[in-house]
Amino acid sequence: MNENTNPTLGEFLQSVREAKRISLRAVEKATGVSNAYLSQLETGKIKQPSPTILHKLSELYEVAYNELLALAGYPVPNENVGTYASPRSFDRFGNITKEEEQELADYLAFLRARRGRKE
Repeated sequence: MNENTNPTLGEFLQSVREAKRISLRAVEKATGVSNAYLSQLETGKIKQPSPTILHKLSELYEVAYNELLALAGYPVPNENVGTYASPRSFDRFGNITKEEEQELADYLAFLRARRGRKE
């Protein structure tokens, strides 16, 4: 892990697992997630595992679930300013409020419904 940059999700998970001295096989036994999948996650071949897997790992590793969600690129609440961190597809818009997020979701549903009627 490069000390000058933020760790990737895989780097973070590997460092926490190693600090706790837990093998991949032990993680598999405790979470039900295969050690092959965990290995691919730690090496960066899998970049965005499901929130369910992240939750299992957060509980086992005793790390904040929101931190794992953020490292995987999922939107998480920003408690300081009442906004949500944008998913990667919204990076160009910066942080958006909960209301803006809902308006975007409503508009997207409208566009999809309109497209469905034309086809």
